[in-house]
Amino acid sequence: MKIAVIGKGKTGSEVIRLLGKKRIFDIFDSKNVVTTEKLKGADAVIIFIPGEGVKKLLPIVKKAEIPAVWGSTGFAWPKNLDEELNEDHIQWVTSANFSLGMQVIRRALMLMGQDIPGLLPDAKLAIHETHHTEKKDKPSGTALLWEDWLKLKCKITSKREGDVKGIHALSIKTKNEIITLSHEALDRSIFAEGAIWAAEYLIGYPTLPGGLYQLADLIDMN
Repeated sequence: MKIAVIGKGKTGSEVIRLLGKKRIFDIFDSKNVVTTEKLKGADAVIIFIPGEGVKKLLPIVKKAEIPAVWGSTGFAWPKNLDEELNEDHIQWVTSANFSLGMQVIRRALMLMGQDIPGLLPDAKLAIHETHHTEKKDKPSGTALLWEDWLKLKCKITSKREGDVKGIHALSIKTKNEIITLSHEALDRSIFAEGAIWAAEYLIGYPTLPGGLYQLADLIDMN
């Protein structure tokens, strides 16, 4: 199993470290520019680049016709991309947060979202997220995911501070009580671990229909 890596930033570097030399096909960055031909020999590719670089990279990765794991946030995927990938039998997966622990949070939020309207009809919901100062998208993709998993409207606030890996907290306030749920990333390796898990999943299931999947889709199939 040989996996290519695009991007040597904070999380991309963790992917490289965890994969180790034996599982790395090649590492691409500004000094080793990726091309379709260079990618074709890899079993899959893991990509962690800023959202603004995704548009240029899309056709290069798509033409390579290999599974791809995209850890880029702040990018609006083309509406017809899922259909195009399905037609070409290419499997891609993306997520605003590749922490596998976050998937436990997802399932909890989905259940909470079902109960809150009936049990706490007057509750006020707020999500606060904190990330490092270099993170450009605000609010974070994960904060938006939390609101989507709840299926309830939330007030979302953001803070950029130091080298914070990621803190998300949900507050549910009523007149007489406050309920909180939080998740804090202590090390970026959790995002790298999830991305590698997703890449290995796609490699292990080559008959999976082509398309643009969310990490949650793969978790629910597992």
